[in-house]
Amino acid sequence: MSATANHVTDPPEVPAQRRASLPVVAASSLAGTAVEWYDFFLYGTAAALVFNTLFFPASDPLVGTVLAFATYAVGFLARPIGAVVLGHLGDRKGRRATLIASLLLMGVSTFLIALLPTYGSIGVAAPILLVLLRLTQGFALGGEWGGAVLLVSEHGDSSRRAFFSAWPNVGPPLGNLLAAGVMLLLSNTLSDAAFLSWGWRVAFGLSAILVIIGLVLRLYVTETPLFEEAAKMADSAPKGLPAGVVIRTHWRMVLLGAATRFGENAGFYIYSLFVITYVTKMLGLPSSTALNAVLVGQGVAVVSIPLFAILADRIGRRPIYLAASLATVVWAFAFFALLDTKNAGAIMLAVAGGLFIFAMFSSVIGAFFSELFPTEVRYSGVSLAYNLASVLAGSLAPIIAIWLYTKFESGYAIGAYLAAMGLISLIASVIAKETRETDLATVGH
Repeated sequence: MSATANHVTDPPEVPAQRRASLPVVAASSLAGTAVEWYDFFLYGTAAALVFNTLFFPASDPLVGTVLAFATYAVGFLARPIGAVVLGHLGDRKGRRATLIASLLLMGVSTFLIALLPTYGSIGVAAPILLVLLRLTQGFALGGEWGGAVLLVSEHGDSSRRAFFSAWPNVGPPLGNLLAAGVMLLLSNTLSDAAFLSWGWRVAFGLSAILVIIGLVLRLYVTETPLFEEAAKMADSAPKGLPAGVVIRTHWRMVLLGAATRFGENAGFYIYSLFVITYVTKMLGLPSSTALNAVLVGQGVAVVSIPLFAILADRIGRRPIYLAASLATVVWAFAFFALLDTKNAGAIMLAVAGGLFIFAMFSSVIGAFFSELFPTEVRYSGVSLAYNLASVLAGSLAPIIAIWLYTKFESGYAIGAYLAAMGLISLIASVIAKETRETDLATVGH
């Protein structure tokens, strides 16, 4: 990444009414990402509480949990493919149409999970179908975040780019908040037998309502002015697949961007998903203890992300990244120390602190990644960098955490792993240069 001394300007030919609709654009991006991440995280929560029993029966409950999380990781493997395919469509056909397609893909696949027969009904076909639907979820999500961020950042107001670009990043904690809340409500109001029989299906079926809301908002939003301007100059755009151009000419930005997310991404899945397994399986506490902590923590993240984004527009992206990376290294050990007390309040503090640090990262990712790539390949570049970190850090985090615990029988071993992820982000943040003054219209030109 290179620093730029370009004068900050609004994107070319941005009509006043489009600038005035920027909050609506941000709301559209937030609604879509919240829906998609509700679907994606609902699977992760169900993997810890339901799928290990209904789709992967085994004599050892922990083995079933590992297999369930393995299918969770499969969804991440499909995300780079989605980043390439949907990134191509986003760079060639437009941000808006691609985002509508990704939302529909995610919604349909999640609704079908609600209807899926279990292992007891159709045998091995059940986990196979579950994996296929999980792959579809991952494919859709691979192109979702990048487009949602660009829909906001390319609509204008460079002085508040971090703030508005941060709203799509509120989607993951908000979606997880909804997923954990729905599962908690169902598990607390239904008997264990009813919840395992049909209650969990209600949570997946509700995604249809959320998809309709997100779809209406996205149909209302117009295409970004920067993409429309680039489309007029298509003859001068780089030849070949956008993803190929990114890998060939901007691979350093992809690697650097991905590396800055290692602490954030691994931390998020440890703080919000693996913690459910750790509290229920390793500590032997009720699932409601973990779910309540996740609910509070995600609420903290939802509130904190926009506040840190305001700060990022004033002091820059890099100081926030550095602080969040350092905090990850420290909190990695404090997190498990608090969990091991088996005190509900301490567990809640552990999760809330971790997701507060996640909020620091998330407040700047949207603006920072948008400022790394030129308009012609920005959708592909942003999506590849984002999902590369998700595959290498996020997808493996719950599985590595379980393996470390079975080998060392200590949460501190997992803390050491998380601290290492934070250290990678710290090194990348030190290498990175500040991008706050970047003019999106001239990146790469």
